[in-house]
Amino acid sequence: MKFVYFSLFFICCTAFVFAQHGSLSTRSSSQSVFLSADHISKTNYSWKFKKVSEIQVSPEKLSSAGYTAADWMPAVVPGTVLNSLVANKVYPDPYFGDNNRKERGIIPDLNDAGVEFYHYWFRTEFDIPANFRDKKIWLKFNGINYRSEIWLNGKNIGTMAGMFNSRQFDITELANRKGKNILAVKVKPVDIPGSSNRSKNVRAGAVGENANGGDGEMGKNVSMLMSVGWDFTAPDGIRDRNTGIWREVELFASGPVLIEHVFVMSKLPLPDTTSAEETIKLDLVNSTNRQQRGVLSVQVKDAGISFSKAVTLKAGERRSITLTPNEFKQLRIRVPKLWWPLNKGNQHLYRLDLKFTADGASSAGTVASTRFGIREISTDQQTPDRSRRFLVNGHPVFIRGSNWVPEAMLRNSVSRTYAELRYTRQAGINFLRLWGGGIAESDYFYQLCDEFGILVWSEFWITGDTRFPTDTALYFANLESTVKRIRNHASSAYYVSANESTEIKGAAELIHRLDPTKGYQPQSECCGIHDGSPYKYENPMQYFENTASKRGSRVDGFNPEYGAPILPILSSLKELMPEKDLWPANNAVWSYLDGGGFHQMTTKYREAVEQFGKPGSLDDYAKKAQFVGAMNFRAIWEVWNYNKFGYGDRFASGLLFWYHNSPVPQTSARFYDWFLEPTAGLYYTQNGLAPLHPQFDYFKNTVSVYNDYRRAFKGYKLKATVYNMDSKEMLTMDSTINIPADGLNKDVFKITFPKNITQVHFIKLVLTDNSGKFVADAFYWRSNDEYKGAWTMTGPAVSGFQEINQLNKTTLNTQASQTRSAEKITIKANVKNTGTSLSFFTQLRLADQDGKSIKPAFYSDNFFNLLPGEQKMVQIEIPADLIQNKVIRLFTGGFNGADQEVILQK
Repeated sequence: MKFVYFSLFFICCTAFVFAQHGSLSTRSSSQSVFLSADHISKTNYSWKFKKVSEIQVSPEKLSSAGYTAADWMPAVVPGTVLNSLVANKVYPDPYFGDNNRKERGIIPDLNDAGVEFYHYWFRTEFDIPANFRDKKIWLKFNGINYRSEIWLNGKNIGTMAGMFNSRQFDITELANRKGKNILAVKVKPVDIPGSSNRSKNVRAGAVGENANGGDGEMGKNVSMLMSVGWDFTAPDGIRDRNTGIWREVELFASGPVLIEHVFVMSKLPLPDTTSAEETIKLDLVNSTNRQQRGVLSVQVKDAGISFSKAVTLKAGERRSITLTPNEFKQLRIRVPKLWWPLNKGNQHLYRLDLKFTADGASSAGTVASTRFGIREISTDQQTPDRSRRFLVNGHPVFIRGSNWVPEAMLRNSVSRTYAELRYTRQAGINFLRLWGGGIAESDYFYQLCDEFGILVWSEFWITGDTRFPTDTALYFANLESTVKRIRNHASSAYYVSANESTEIKGAAELIHRLDPTKGYQPQSECCGIHDGSPYKYENPMQYFENTASKRGSRVDGFNPEYGAPILPILSSLKELMPEKDLWPANNAVWSYLDGGGFHQMTTKYREAVEQFGKPGSLDDYAKKAQFVGAMNFRAIWEVWNYNKFGYGDRFASGLLFWYHNSPVPQTSARFYDWFLEPTAGLYYTQNGLAPLHPQFDYFKNTVSVYNDYRRAFKGYKLKATVYNMDSKEMLTMDSTINIPADGLNKDVFKITFPKNITQVHFIKLVLTDNSGKFVADAFYWRSNDEYKGAWTMTGPAVSGFQEINQLNKTTLNTQASQTRSAEKITIKANVKNTGTSLSFFTQLRLADQDGKSIKPAFYSDNFFNLLPGEQKMVQIEIPADLIQNKVIRLFTGGFNGADQEVILQK
């Protein structure tokens, strides 16, 4: 029987809009300019930088128009000192090979070289836009790491401290409206850089924990703690600890009264969701030295809300305004359009428009707009094992989430953030934890999570591997700034002070005062959330057996860290390191790019790859490495699916994969690598996290069906077919089932494999609806090997696959077409297996006219399997500006099929 499969991902997500050139920070006003100078921003602003110790003139002079900065180097802003030095070729790229390895001494380390080595001035010039006339003018800094002095036109306008603080300065009187303005910012590194060496860093913790963060001293700062070194990133740290103006500098105009920190709080009469009460909080700031009287206007068009309130502000007054349903009955909404997380409903976002018009003013004054979702997020431990669960709009949500770790050198951009979160959404992730040793993510990050239905757990810069911040007032200032910035997002779901440590006294009270609508816990491993693991490559049979961690059972309750690695694909491997280190593999370099060997990529993972036969080349090794990673990634999700809310053998409320995005180029990649090239891990996660998913258990040989939707499905048919190596059908089973809402059909049937089946064989599961229409499928490879217990490399999911090399060659036929718009190029490729053998791990790869992979590229599916006669339609989208007028080459191949090329002309 022949099937044509269309990926559900693009059918369900046609509303995706490609990222446009813009900013990671939300604009403070409709009259706003970002003073950015990097390879992404299309602006006319240029920044320069120079080491403080090399400058002999005063700050007053170098921030004045008369000073010539001819001998300063071009700088990357937003960015860091080291990124700017690399851009100027002072140092080689730390990301290539082991250039960053501390022992090599290629790039001086802050702790060894001293603070002054990375202490720099940054300088730019700008004009005031003509439309700022008669307005208040502001300079806003969205993030500087770590301490800074800010000078404008020869005057010191202020200082900043802490990486996650933002601050704006009124420059109305100081700004030159008719000529150049000179901005100079002196940026000093963290107070205590710490060492990446482990001396005197012995602290208690769970088995295998507290082996990161160098000597722990980095934690005394309010900064990105992982920059001193961790086992999932550069193991010995980032050499400058990410010193610099790392977020956008904004120049904006306003009326005399600012509207700030808008926060919409929703209350639903649960379990009833047919009405909602909205409370709006905001700050009004009189930025003048005289009284301001005026009217605050409020409008939410698609909810029919429009009202106003008279306000009088004293000179210089900041006032918190609360607008309640008791005062304004329009804030009681009938039949609201609710915001739901992924698979639970739509992600509707309302737009709130605010305007303050001063009495007698000829113009609108200050305007502010924001989006909000009507939803109520709660969390409790009302579970059989007291594990934590999350509820949205009163409905329990099974968490299939991940840990998000930031780009290690803060090489962030709008396009990169969009690509990473679109891959995340495609995978089926419904929850992200912002790990505590990372950063407070951007406004754009939360905006996309709002749109994609991804809940966010925000954690605040304390870890069990590092010391506490020494300046608690600075910590609380950064905490307050961050919570006020993120709290209004529909995706913002939970607050946690620390990773595997504890809170600073007073944090809980401050967070609750700023945002009483969300849950909070002092650290990541308490309050119904147990400690994590495993993190490294392990035998996937142990996932099913629940023995993959030496800490005991981990497939139960809520696990905040449980994951596995995968090797990047061949094209990315070639970008990772010098050719001489690739093959035969230079273990020293491969292990350095694996967090110091933490994920066992050169040991246990390699052993698993060799279960498919000793690789004869790098190409062969890279292909087989995808089989290993794909197996582990999907197996993890399916084990957790099986135990959802007690449907399986245990009660589980949620999993956060450790981790799914690559902070640096590394041999231990995840859903996609640092170059934004997806691995098979993305597509096998997408399969395992499909909202309706038939799945096979390698330990029990049973087949179950998972449902992530809030509705039930009746009369569906589940079919399992077992194939020999020669694609011959050996066994067929089927059953008609009623699938429970948001539940699981456990062990619908058990497969008894024929005795005469080949050593390597295949299982195909297909789910159809009550009219026979295709719904979902899953394809598995299995061996006859016996599983001999935990910590062995044995079992039908991992060993005995050498005969895969004897798969008969097959042929593929690919037909492709394209459509182009201003923002994207869409390619539809129909791939058909025209041979007589299975096409195993069929891969599509888009390349430019020189054969270099195009990335990011959003394939609806990849690394799939086609039986003889089967065909599959794959849709691929890429940003239009990646190619422009160039030729696109589409390569199609499989493990046992010859590569085919289709040329797509404009």
